[in-house]
Amino acid sequence: MNHKEVKLEAGLYIVATPLGTARDITLRALDVLASADVLAAEDTRTLRKLMEIHGVPLGNRQIIAYHDHNGERARPKIIKALEDGRSVAYASEAGTPMIADPGYHLVQDARAGGYLVTSLPGPSAVVTALTLGGLPTDMFTFAGFLPNTKGARKNALRALSSTSGTLVFYESPKRVAAMIKDAADVLGGEREARICRELTKRFEEVISGTLDSLSHDLSTQNLKGEVVVLIGKGADVTITEEEMSKQLAELMETMSLRDAADTLAQDTGQKRRVIYQMGLQLQRG
Repeated sequence: MNHKEVKLEAGLYIVATPLGTARDITLRALDVLASADVLAAEDTRTLRKLMEIHGVPLGNRQIIAYHDHNGERARPKIIKALEDGRSVAYASEAGTPMIADPGYHLVQDARAGGYLVTSLPGPSAVVTALTLGGLPTDMFTFAGFLPNTKGARKNALRALSSTSGTLVFYESPKRVAAMIKDAADVLGGEREARICRELTKRFEEVISGTLDSLSHDLSTQNLKGEVVVLIGKGADVTITEEEMSKQLAELMETMSLRDAADTLAQDTGQKRRVIYQMGLQLQRG
């Protein structure tokens, strides 16, 4: 037995759980899971199994399912437990809670009520992928899941096109090929990228290449398992005032100045205010 039962102060304990390999759990996490008055989990079956592996008894303690589809109904039950002076441990299905899951609403309400909220650090798919990918990590942007539809996905990628540092996404294996193709179209096929799948599990794999080469490879193969996509920073592009004026004039032939300025600012990373003033000058002739 690696855990020990300890006296916990009343409050909400955020517990990070393994991505795949059960032994990645921390000793402190096991202590809290063994000691909390109430347990809450994104997937109660996964948490029960993890506790069984490590010999942590559930006993007659309440375990509450808390996820995307029942948050509004389940959150009051957890807050009520805090009101009653009880300790509550909340675990996501895998990794660190609050990262692309609905838990932040729970933290908001718990803090608003004046209750203790503390986090037990541990596994995170975002950080694990960054450590394996071999792309710069001094600055990165985690963008979660992109939209499902092609148009919305491209718009989201376009909004990130001028972001500095490495981009990090979660993606479904069923959509990753389409996502990589759209990223190549919007961000430029020459960008370095990594597809990290099944992190910490038996078939862990990091697939490296440019967005163009990865898109080509994925057109003839189907990936399985959980996926994290990393996209490296694009090359800095310097656009002259003359080139920007020309592009703006072309855009204004088919759209309003406001929309043209928004579009060009997104595409070039230049300040919208400067582009808008340039457009006013063009209108005046």
